[in-house]
Amino acid sequence: MKTLKTLYELVKNSVETFASRTAFVMLGGEEVTYEEVGKRIEHVQELLLGAGLKPGDKVALLSSNMPNWGVCYLAVTTAGMVAVPILPDFTTEELDMIIEHSEAKALMVSDKLFTKISKPTIDRLNIVIRTKNLKALSQNVKAQGEKRIPAPEDLAVVIYTSGTTSKSKGVMLSHAALCAQVDMDYEIFPIDGSDVFLSVLPLSHTYECSIGLIYALSKGAKVVYLDRPPTAAALMPALKQVRPTVMLIVPLVIEKIYKHQVQAKFNSTAFWRTVTRPAFLRRYFHRIAGRKLMKVFGNRLRFLGIGGAKLDADTERFLLEARLPYAIGYGLTETAPLLAGATPDAVRLGSTGTAAPGVVLRLDNINPDTRQGEIVAKTPSIMLGYYKNPEATKEAFTADGWFRTGDLGELGKDGYLYIKGRLKNMIVGPSGENIYPEDIETVLNSHVCVADSIVTQQEGRLVALVHYNTEQLEAKFDEWRDEWENKKGEWERRKEEFKKELLEYVNSKVNRFSRISEVVEEKNEFVRTPTQKIRRFLYTKREANGSKQ
Repeated sequence: MKTLKTLYELVKNSVETFASRTAFVMLGGEEVTYEEVGKRIEHVQELLLGAGLKPGDKVALLSSNMPNWGVCYLAVTTAGMVAVPILPDFTTEELDMIIEHSEAKALMVSDKLFTKISKPTIDRLNIVIRTKNLKALSQNVKAQGEKRIPAPEDLAVVIYTSGTTSKSKGVMLSHAALCAQVDMDYEIFPIDGSDVFLSVLPLSHTYECSIGLIYALSKGAKVVYLDRPPTAAALMPALKQVRPTVMLIVPLVIEKIYKHQVQAKFNSTAFWRTVTRPAFLRRYFHRIAGRKLMKVFGNRLRFLGIGGAKLDADTERFLLEARLPYAIGYGLTETAPLLAGATPDAVRLGSTGTAAPGVVLRLDNINPDTRQGEIVAKTPSIMLGYYKNPEATKEAFTADGWFRTGDLGELGKDGYLYIKGRLKNMIVGPSGENIYPEDIETVLNSHVCVADSIVTQQEGRLVALVHYNTEQLEAKFDEWRDEWENKKGEWERRKEEFKKELLEYVNSKVNRFSRISEVVEEKNEFVRTPTQKIRRFLYTKREANGSKQ
């Protein structure tokens, strides 16, 4: 197998080799062959060149998932220009800032997201192209540009992260870094032209773009896109119709399926709670539930990749016992993204697998008691740095040139990696203990009545902000469900009782210095990133401000 070093080589090879195959499908809409992808790429490049763009110029891409997203991304990068894929959940102010900071000269945008861009920003751009039909929406510059075949070390994309901390940074990835992921992925889990991907995560996120677009395209696979968010109502009929062989999801999607379809059933009556308590019976019923879930997925699923955030332990145990072909991957935007992964037949409960081929992992500043340290990595997919931010780039690497992930982990003797949480999230206890809020949140979220939670420190105490699973909570107090509007005081009293119950539940399962002091109800759903991680800084800041008042 020839190693491809640039996206130009990759596209040229795929368009020629798989010309008549279907590359992209919009569910219920158009189907685009590999040959047509090549033609559309040339058309987009003509529009950019007609607006005076040259190699190295930045082109922002702000679009919902569709076949033309990949066309636009590849048109820019294969012309020697630099794509700036932007996550759709940024605000107007953030979008304007990113377009200005990246010095983008052109914008490719989908209809709904176009309204989020301010007029002064539009007026500064050479050209704005509509992703739906690849026609110019506006053009302020008419001049002849130029393109060139990129080299492996050339900058391909700048990706502005949307993480759990407030400051967004532009990650610079080269052609070589992105193409190295193809070989990595293939060694872990080979695919071919018979594979069908169902793409439900934002393509502007490196996880979906590298594996769900670039890797799929390199092997002649078919990628099907949804025209709406992957809610249960949209996902179920799509799975039935597409019957994917490969799918990438974030933990929240599978956690919701497990909590609503499986856990809720097993907690619904005293009978179910009793029969599923013994491990051998629980495994038996999980296996039955697994067969039903495989049917929902279309009975062709070979690989369910889960990444982007921590997976709830109870959900993973179900996936393992249900024998679903899942695997958890670990990586960051800065590493394009994969650093570790496993195949479905080699998963270990709680682990993200071993280092990906070509990647070397080690732990720095190891705590001798816990054997945990910061995960640092050497990888061929490492970023070139943060765009126009040399200070942050320097901080991201150790003195000997390894990338600092900012994640705490533990490496087993067999090389399997176990993630503990973010170094920045770690709370230092009153006697210097290291407290990992993610571990406590995993216990909280395992309660059937908890939808999600965040553990913060307030005035030296651990406080849990909890968003309830209202449906389950009402079912728990079933006798009040019909009348609680008339007896709101009684409902509130019941909820206070539940807080105490939840406090006891959690504190009985965590170590002494990880016990929480208070449960506070968070009435609204937590604000999340595109990969469904909670924007933790919004709540830790609020708690810190609240404690000062």
